[in-house]
Amino acid sequence: MISYLANPKRFEAFARVAIPVCGWAALGLIAVGLWFGLFASPIDRFQGDTVRIMYVHVPAAWLGLALYFGMGAASLVYFIWRHNLADVAAVSIAPVGAVFAALCLVTGSIWGKPTWGTWWVWDARLTSMLIQFLLFLGYIALRAAIEDERLAARSGAILAMVGLVNLPIVRFSVEWWDGLLHQGATVFRADGPSIHGSQLLPLGLMAVGFTFLASWMILYRMRSAIMARRAWNLQRLREAKA
Repeated sequence: MISYLANPKRFEAFARVAIPVCGWAALGLIAVGLWFGLFASPIDRFQGDTVRIMYVHVPAAWLGLALYFGMGAASLVYFIWRHNLADVAAVSIAPVGAVFAALCLVTGSIWGKPTWGTWWVWDARLTSMLIQFLLFLGYIALRAAIEDERLAARSGAILAMVGLVNLPIVRFSVEWWDGLLHQGATVFRADGPSIHGSQLLPLGLMAVGFTFLASWMILYRMRSAIMARRAWNLQRLREAKA
């Protein structure tokens, strides 16, 4: 599938169909998920209505990690096989991933104030997620700072691949270090989810909806980038013939 879509024309044909599908799916799932999360799910015994922040915070955290993994994987493909579409994918993922990582940090702070009594603590989970956000910004800044396109792509790929080391730290920090304020896993557990189905349903809807939303943004950015490169190449060709 990946090798098939590596052809720009095939990818453009795929994106033409996938973009509206992802957009409408995201809109529908997020709308339903918000309704269940705000009105149909119960309040928490200890946190009250504050617990509803998790319906945005948790999916944003999941996508902050998943999108960085996608950016790192695309960078690896470009670094080894020099697939230009893989580089386009990495560049397109970076700002989208940064937005979701920032949303995770902001909603986490809003959640933490009434729960922990503070907006921020230098907890291993929070700190490693902040580093994840800074890695996104670092990748974007590095690509913008280097004028040579090939050198920028290669340097960005190296940074993205190195940053993959932080992903397991974010994921397993609450298990590796004791005494952290951040709670442990409640959904992906060996013994099954520890939250009630009335909360798991809106959480799942929002997670899938956010995933479609991220896919919509990335595919749209990739298609726009391909069209921009094609226009630039045509312009150069015309200038060469003139």
